[in-house]
Amino acid sequence: MSIPRREFMMLLGGTAAWPLAAHAQQPAMPTVGLLNGGVAADAAAGNAAAFRKGLGETGYVEGRNVAIEERWAEGQYDRLPALAADLVRRRVAVIAAPGGLPQALAAKAATQTIPIVFSIGGDPVAIGLVASLNRPGGNLTGVVQLNVDVTGKRLQLLHEMLPTATSIAFLVNPTSRQTDAETSEAQNAARILGVHLVILNASSPSDIEATFATVFQERVNALLVSSDQLFTGRREQLVALAARYGVPAIYQFRVFAEAGGLMSYGTNLLDVYRLLGNYSGRILKGDSPADLPVQQATTFELVINL
Repeated sequence: MSIPRREFMMLLGGTAAWPLAAHAQQPAMPTVGLLNGGVAADAAAGNAAAFRKGLGETGYVEGRNVAIEERWAEGQYDRLPALAADLVRRRVAVIAAPGGLPQALAAKAATQTIPIVFSIGGDPVAIGLVASLNRPGGNLTGVVQLNVDVTGKRLQLLHEMLPTATSIAFLVNPTSRQTDAETSEAQNAARILGVHLVILNASSPSDIEATFATVFQERVNALLVSSDQLFTGRREQLVALAARYGVPAIYQFRVFAEAGGLMSYGTNLLDVYRLLGNYSGRILKGDSPADLPVQQATTFELVINL
């Protein structure tokens, strides 16, 4: 039986449209939101690359089968709630909140449904982020860096390098909820070592400049810098001031020594970011954050700038 030309062309046109319709129904590429309280320049330090490496371990490659939306607070923690809310509005599939407690809390306040992968320096159970380390139970899981726990160890290492030091300053950000715990650890260590601990507060770049005048006035022998992201983002400023005032200092992360600082002791940040990327990828594949145990960072390093 022959088919009239008009009907044949209609059939042919319908067939040609099938692939277009099928293409239109393909699921959208999932997006991971990266919420960070630090400065965007830290991405150049390798952190963002390490995060993408972790995603790659689960088969996700940016631009091919996953998109990444980065949000940086530039050290201004009061911006974090708005940045987290923006990621929620964009309906990201996962929020990765590296770098500390302020990011984790901002993400948690913004959503109870979108999975969140955090990295913090304290106990996530005591803080109330998760129900337990083995079974987080909600929409959050992540990595514990033990920043608070190694505060006393860093003070001890600094004192070993300068055994005659009798007065050591501890630079903290008073706006961080982790400061009290770190200060307590430092005070306990100072008491054991028999040194006087001077607490210096800085919550902005201009405050950092002013604290070094106090360091000079108080005639402290050395400086311990807390793990707060504000200081990590301003590491060049801190290292330059320490050199100008001739104050030996110990920091939390390797990037300070790479920037010219004297020494650092703490978690390998690149490993932490890789673990966060890996967990984000596993969640994209279907794992529930409620069932992914909170990991503990295991790579610590002492770096001395020769």
